[in-house]
Amino acid sequence: MYDLATFGAWLEFAVRWLHVITAIAWIGSSFYFIALDLGLHRDRNLTTGADGEEWQVHGGGFYHIQKYLVAPDNMPDGLVWFKWESYATWLSGFALLALVYYLGAEFYLIDPAVADLAVWQAIALSLASLAFGWLVYNTLCNVFVDANQTVLMVALFGVLVGMSYFYTSVFSGRAALLHLGAFTATIMSANVFMIIIPNQKIVVADLIAGRKPDAKYGKIAKQRSTHNNYLTLPVIFLMLSNHYPLSFGTENTWIIASLVFLMGVTIRHWFNTHHARKGNPHWTWAASTLIFLAIMWLSTAPLKTAETEMSATAQRFAAVDGFENVHDIVASRCTVCHAAEPAWAGLYWPPKGVRLESEADVAHHARAIYLQAGVSHAMPPANLSYMEDAERAQIVAWYTAATGSQ
Repeated sequence: MYDLATFGAWLEFAVRWLHVITAIAWIGSSFYFIALDLGLHRDRNLTTGADGEEWQVHGGGFYHIQKYLVAPDNMPDGLVWFKWESYATWLSGFALLALVYYLGAEFYLIDPAVADLAVWQAIALSLASLAFGWLVYNTLCNVFVDANQTVLMVALFGVLVGMSYFYTSVFSGRAALLHLGAFTATIMSANVFMIIIPNQKIVVADLIAGRKPDAKYGKIAKQRSTHNNYLTLPVIFLMLSNHYPLSFGTENTWIIASLVFLMGVTIRHWFNTHHARKGNPHWTWAASTLIFLAIMWLSTAPLKTAETEMSATAQRFAAVDGFENVHDIVASRCTVCHAAEPAWAGLYWPPKGVRLESEADVAHHARAIYLQAGVSHAMPPANLSYMEDAERAQIVAWYTAATGSQ
């Protein structure tokens, strides 16, 4: 069986896989170069004029690495640039955002109980907010360019807290945290595209022309790279959050998101201090643990359980012959777990926040039910509620009748 829903699911999987691959490449190179820069031995009088050096061993070989603070005397051949890892991560992430949250806006992006937005309004807010993030961040960096960088980081944290509150005021909880991650990732990738790489190109152009490059370009690029380093871990948390309803399904979602950024700073501070050979500030792990415990406590606030309203698409699925049978099948096989108060021992909230109790719930999640319990046997897990093949066939027949697919 092959239809648009199946194709869409595999397309989403492929783009998500690409996003993970490129993110690993970007984050890996970012972490490596920050650790390398902090760990360089700068107390050595190097005949090459380099600012520092380090010897490393990996994969059965030894590496001798030297860093030039501004640039070497001559332009080296075969210069390797690290930029496409960042660009590909953002592009694949935006493609995934469009596939899941824009094309599925009425299911994943919009929550009428939060803000009754039209699809175009929600998408416009999403796009505008991403552009707004870069403009505000870049302005802050320009204003505080010569100030204490801690002041800049505090100002940036204030922006992130404000955006956390904004997103939870206009989007569903799941979309709010995802967008906060996209907001931050846009700033990070724009740092590479708009500042770091252009500055490096200016230095290269000066070298080729025989001019001595200005050290300010390298200083600015390093500042932005350091910001990216501290923002990476919160972005990863936010991108994973859609799998964990406790992180996005409560009234405290915006506070949880804000604390995640603080926790990212404390964790990275330990690694950066350790790599710089300035000690092991173990207090950062205690602080990270306390912040995480606070997040756990905040997550125990009552889950948002507003009734799912029938969107136009959901109404179409509910109007098809066979819907009542499918609703009964789901009620008998799925709601033992997918309920506001699950009956299955050990479950205290519905998996992924998905409730399948009312007719509106079932119609709202029609595509997921079709893919996971009709086309595949992913649900129920291990078929613990004994869904029969005939029941799966009824789900497939109902969905294909509603969509006109074969």
